[in-house]
Amino acid sequence: MSRRAMGSTIGVLQSRLARGERLLPGYLVVGTKRGGSTSLAEWITLHPQVGESRSGKGTHYFDVNFGRGFRWYAAQFPKVDEGHAIVGESSPYYMFHPLSPQRIRAALPDVKIVMCLRDPVARAWSHHAYEVARGHEDEPFERALDLEESRLAGEEARIVADPDYPADHWRYHAYLRRGHYAEQLQTFHDLFGQDQVLVVQSEALFADPHGQMDRVFAFLGLEPHRSEQLEARNANRPYGEMTRETFARLADYYTPLNEQLRAMPGVEFTWHYDR
Repeated sequence: MSRRAMGSTIGVLQSRLARGERLLPGYLVVGTKRGGSTSLAEWITLHPQVGESRSGKGTHYFDVNFGRGFRWYAAQFPKVDEGHAIVGESSPYYMFHPLSPQRIRAALPDVKIVMCLRDPVARAWSHHAYEVARGHEDEPFERALDLEESRLAGEEARIVADPDYPADHWRYHAYLRRGHYAEQLQTFHDLFGQDQVLVVQSEALFADPHGQMDRVFAFLGLEPHRSEQLEARNANRPYGEMTRETFARLADYYTPLNEQLRAMPGVEFTWHYDR
């Protein structure tokens, strides 16, 4: 199906659903992986005006479940008469999957995008531990970094050419590439505009959860809400310490990328490294 035809089909379905079926997402937490998006997504749903999807945290529709179709996706959300002001979902792969941003724009042009970004050095280290624990990685961290370029070679083009391509390397082994935040943020700015995108620093979220959630709720057009259930979710178990040499390698790699991110609209933080 062509992009134009897909957009027309989605538009017809949206019109039907808006007349009394399902409340479509007003926000998406798009990532980043190992950046606090699970906690942020859950904390949003603690607000009494927010409805949850039937799939829990997220449907993965715009990344790996796109073939299920928009009708399936819409059916994952509450009916419009259930009293919710807004519904949404989360997938940390939405931010990194090469087709997700355009798919989101075609289906939900007015949706609000929330990104939760963690220090990319710590994120990469945590990501590797996460994949090892789940059986997706059997290489040590330093070796996995060395292999990343060859593992990812051609993967993005294969996904674009074949949306059903599993792309395990792109999904699981992009320890360095996932931290290219400025590039990913620019994609969403280009598609949705700066006013539809909110960037939250992961470290600030966990240091001042109420203050950061006030920002998120205001961005979503919701009344302030305080909850005593703001506990971190999906944290790694203890997984050791990075060597000084590896830390220096990653600090050198990410310092210019962090500076690019800091220069972007809506980003008022960065990460500094003492070596």
